[in-house]
Amino acid sequence: MKEINIKHISNLHSDALRGLEFYEQELAIMQKRLEEIAGDNTGTEVSVDIEHFQNQFLIQNNNIDELKHKIKQNLKIIESQIMTSAGFVDQDAMSLNADLYDQYLTEEKIVNDIRHEFNRFASKWM
Repeated sequence: MKEINIKHISNLHSDALRGLEFYEQELAIMQKRLEEIAGDNTGTEVSVDIEHFQNQFLIQNNNIDELKHKIKQNLKIIESQIMTSAGFVDQDAMSLNADLYDQYLTEEKIVNDIRHEFNRFASKWM
């Protein structure tokens, strides 16, 4: 089994956790704006879009929570391996860490796409 020295582990997981916290806050801000739009506009046309965004915000918040949990679990595995193997981590844990960061990048893109879509919607109805 190939081992990687801890010095070579990047801070990608820390960046991802900070980014996920930011996107949770961003979704909360968009939810408040959506509630304002819903309060001011009660038509059928806007209600379909409001429901769409409510669903998207809920789904993405759930995805963020799950991803944060997976990243924290992976960090515990890495910490445990570091303690038991003189500062080295096995390749599987590092591969999982890289996969989780890829999932973070995907989530980042999704939230940004939703934000742009929502801003177009909000500019129409505010």
